Amino acid sequence: MKIGHNKPAEPPKAAKPKPAADAAQAQAVAGAIPNTADASAKIALSSGAASLIAAGGTSEFDADKVARIAKAIEDGSFKIDAGVIADKLIANAQELLGKK
Repeated sequence: MKIGHNKPAEPPKAAKPKPAADAAQAQAVAGAIPNTADASAKIALSSGAASLIAAGGTSEFDADKVARIAKAIEDGSFKIDAGVIADKLIANAQELLGKK
């Protein structure tokens, strides 16, 4: 393969509209699904979600902090600590896998 001699990518083709018969069939199928939940259905929240609910949404948006971070990114002084990000990703994965 030669560099610089690639053909430009073709734009994706637009999806064709579905005929009315398909729409009617989809509506009939949707009507067959009951609106009530199964009594055996169970939902489990992660500890993070549970703590957010318990907090009651009391956290406030700090526009000044956002502005400081945006300015630091803009002037190139924003530092990213890859170790901290990796530690948090590992902790999150362990929590999701139930190993914590």
